[in-house]
Amino acid sequence: MSFHASVLTLYPEMFPGPLGLSLAGRGLAEEAWSLETVQIRDFALDRHRSVDDTPAGGGAGMVMRADVLARAIDHASPQGDSRPRLLMSPRGQPLTQARVRELAAGPGAVILCGRFEGVDQRLIDTRGLEEVSVGDFILSGGEPAAIVLLDAVVRLLPGVMGNAQSGDEESFENSLLEHPHYTRPQEFEGVPIPDVLNSGHHAKIAAWRREQAERLTKERRPDLIAARPQSVQK
Repeated sequence: MSFHASVLTLYPEMFPGPLGLSLAGRGLAEEAWSLETVQIRDFALDRHRSVDDTPAGGGAGMVMRADVLARAIDHASPQGDSRPRLLMSPRGQPLTQARVRELAAGPGAVILCGRFEGVDQRLIDTRGLEEVSVGDFILSGGEPAAIVLLDAVVRLLPGVMGNAQSGDEESFENSLLEHPHYTRPQEFEGVPIPDVLNSGHHAKIAAWRREQAERLTKERRPDLIAARPQSVQK
């Protein structure tokens, strides 16, 4: 069974968007994964198709209603659906490559794209939503974040990348940033390709790449180094 994503959104026309191009688009065309969008307004309870209301306790903005969203989620993910239910939210757990791999190994995901000030907490609690963040910044809605998450997941699905080994040494695999890359021409504006990469000595090339990956990670993301198990750091 292929990976199946259900995206709950006020703007279904935003999908597949970039997901319809490149690797993700090819995978979609070849049915390595599937995508459906659910218009949240279709589950509104009034003739105005309202999906939000003023926040309890006062304050600026509007909050997405629990009753409307519950109807949409129960439609997209009925009882027995084993897919995780995700809410794209800036207060969620940061999305990591490890979590991406877990999602790619599963049957799919139900993804709620929040808007306005947020989602009624009762909906999050009663429907068991996992809040996921793609970074410490605010977007106008969850749709761009959902696209980022799906792009990261879909490229890891079997058959999507032409060479499955392409992802083995990428940034965040093994808690390291990726090593530098070079290609022709042999010399660019007076700067040559490092000699070791032309040596044909695979062990030396692997050691150089590892050394460069560790150097870059220490310079740019020391938090990744600090989080690695001691047995790996040695």
